[in-house]
Amino acid sequence: MTLSKSASTSTIGVKEFKERLESKLGRHFEESVEEASKEDVFAALVSIVQDGYSSKWRRTRIAETTNNHKQVYYFSIEFLPGTLLKSNLLNLGWLDTAKEALAEYGLDLDEIASAEPDMALGNGGLGRLAAAFMDSLASTGYAGNGNGIRYKYGLFKQKFVNGYQRELPNDWLKQGDYWEVRRESKSVPVYFGGHVNMVDDHGWMTPQYEGCDVVRAVPYDVALVGYHNGVTNTLRLWDAEIAPEDELKYPSIEDRRKVEDLTSILYPDDSSYEGKLLRLKQEYFFVSAGLQSILNNFIKDYGEEELKNLPKYVAVHINDTHPAMCVAELMRLLVDRERMDWDEAWEVTQKVMSYTNHTIMAEAMEKWDLGMFGQLLPRLIEIIQEIDRRYVLSLEGKVSGDVIQRTRIIQNNQVHMAHLAIIGSHSVNGVAALHTQLLETEVLKDFYLLFPDRFNNKTNGITLRRWIQLANPELAKLLDDTIGTKWRFNSKEMLKFEKYYHDTKVLAKLQAIKLDNKKKLAKVIKDRTGVTVDPEAIFDVQVKRLHAYKRQTLKLLHVLKLYQDLKAGIDHPKRVVIFGAIAAPSYVFAKQVIKVINAVADLVNNDPAIKGKLKVVFLENYNVSLAEQIIPAADLSEQISTTTKEASGTSNMKLMANGALTVATMDGANIEIKDAVGEENIFAFGLDKDEVYSYYANHNYHPRDLYESDPVLKKAVDALIDGTIPNCAGEGRALYDNFLGDNEQFLVLADFEAYLKAQKEAEKTWANKRQWAQMSLVNIAHSERFDADKTIERYAKEIWHLDPVEIDAEKAR
Repeated sequence: MTLSKSASTSTIGVKEFKERLESKLGRHFEESVEEASKEDVFAALVSIVQDGYSSKWRRTRIAETTNNHKQVYYFSIEFLPGTLLKSNLLNLGWLDTAKEALAEYGLDLDEIASAEPDMALGNGGLGRLAAAFMDSLASTGYAGNGNGIRYKYGLFKQKFVNGYQRELPNDWLKQGDYWEVRRESKSVPVYFGGHVNMVDDHGWMTPQYEGCDVVRAVPYDVALVGYHNGVTNTLRLWDAEIAPEDELKYPSIEDRRKVEDLTSILYPDDSSYEGKLLRLKQEYFFVSAGLQSILNNFIKDYGEEELKNLPKYVAVHINDTHPAMCVAELMRLLVDRERMDWDEAWEVTQKVMSYTNHTIMAEAMEKWDLGMFGQLLPRLIEIIQEIDRRYVLSLEGKVSGDVIQRTRIIQNNQVHMAHLAIIGSHSVNGVAALHTQLLETEVLKDFYLLFPDRFNNKTNGITLRRWIQLANPELAKLLDDTIGTKWRFNSKEMLKFEKYYHDTKVLAKLQAIKLDNKKKLAKVIKDRTGVTVDPEAIFDVQVKRLHAYKRQTLKLLHVLKLYQDLKAGIDHPKRVVIFGAIAAPSYVFAKQVIKVINAVADLVNNDPAIKGKLKVVFLENYNVSLAEQIIPAADLSEQISTTTKEASGTSNMKLMANGALTVATMDGANIEIKDAVGEENIFAFGLDKDEVYSYYANHNYHPRDLYESDPVLKKAVDALIDGTIPNCAGEGRALYDNFLGDNEQFLVLADFEAYLKAQKEAEKTWANKRQWAQMSLVNIAHSERFDADKTIERYAKEIWHLDPVEIDAEKAR
């Protein structure tokens, strides 16, 4: 039987929980609860949680094999799960019990949980989405596994020094990762470099590798606990080590470090040849290790003779282009290692593989130098060249030579990874309706015309459990008190919350919850930055990766305009503008933006003439834990990317779910948010996709004309170079020149006037507190549309063809 949610949670009372905690501390630390440090209590809680899911983890694995369940393996260069203690307690059904048990000792769970570092395995939306999907796969009851890299330092720790971003090592594994299990016996070799000779072995051409460097890939498994359902899946992260038999090949520390650095950091600086080579090496490392692991397990469970039926049991999902080598590597393993005929192997590969595209920006679709690729991966480039050759042959005489040339994998001495992923997969999806439409009609039009049946849309989603139940427990309680608790299992129930649109008591409670969250964030801001902010002000939030297309620059110009108004005696509601963003180390423009924003913050926050009506805060080192503090406190959600550039966005969904009102271009999933809540409950503005593409096609965007004709715009832009902002003359000039450059691709000045109108409308609405609360309530109710559980159900049914895992309910307790 499929495990029902009602029958699946093993209950544990407060008394038993306390007994377990005392026992763990006594046995492992020889101390009482009263004597224990925060870190020791945290470690004991982790051990209790592991005891809670360990049997479920094993039974899930047994059930998958016993019942021949098809499994999906989600390959992603990033996973950004955040901290896991409270999430695992929630999914086990023990969160309230743990809070109550600790409270009886005078301890606070939130304080204890703060001892856990964020897993530094991702950067932004891509990694957070991957983690959300892992949670949802387990919580919807499907067999799903993550496959990535165990970065020792992950993304860097961001620090501001004199307003500039500085990158420090993020040593999140310093005390070890409490959640991981090292699987020594599952290690596999990964080969780099050297050269390959094809030799005849009883009629089968077999590769013979010479002069290769061999890296040992060692897996570390992290349990992914389903929500109240007994299912526990696996996130497998690979670390690079030197095999014991190869230790003599690496006699010096420097030699060893070359191997170990393979899994040291996420996104090494690729502005140099060495940096590009390291990134390519990372991508092949986790792809090869993951696929070897999948085939090894499959053969152990089903036998080599069943490999022709691999698609019946296995789905491999390529999350963006970083794991696109999955296509070629699976072919290598099937043809070279398992001696499967090429045509049969290709059929198997295409049926196994599916691909999500996350961008329409050409520079984000990876392309690798053919020479570099061949030098690092000599056999894999041969496989890719053969795939490319056969692809070209299959289309000759059927479509024009131009189409073949534009879509082939190898062109202009580059390997196009998106093309490899599309050609080698049975499914290609975008992540918002507009994004998918643009893929089909613009960016990947040739492929869509060739393979229309492969293309589909799967709008991104978020883990509502985390962003409401964990990040905003008082809002969760209000939902319980109004619509009941079924929404915790079926988010569609949240639509019932809209019935309270005219309920004065509910609206007042909603406002009180928001104010309380703002007071908590105000304390965080004071502790981290020294800046005092008024919780009664509008908390205007833009938190996301720092990139020109996301247009933190447009928000910056708005801040300058507000400051100039206040200086001139033009009044505005009190506002706190909150930024959270990390720039890639080699992204010079993004780092210049950070410096200017910080310089403006220093100017605004220290000017007594504006009487505290405007504050600007840039919180450093934005991550999941910080997001959980910012997002519940937000009043305004800034989703202001250049239309056609944001594939989907997920911060828009998280902020919406917590009652923030969205200021948005009609880009990515903002369109679907507007569809869900109605145009009266969102502040939409800006150029539409046709206007943007018209500018691009006609090359007739001349921002200097706008600048010269609009005195308000000119004054804001001039502040960057006229000495208004101290200590950033060079960076200010860089932004100024960028804004005024002919055909500036992100159209910042083109949207400025419309953006001011949207902000004015937001200020007008803010004056009517009841209306604001009503709009907030509507946004919360309709955030159910973006529940990642629903997204995963669509992936599972329409792309991966999975069935829920069947577990005996009694044995899962």
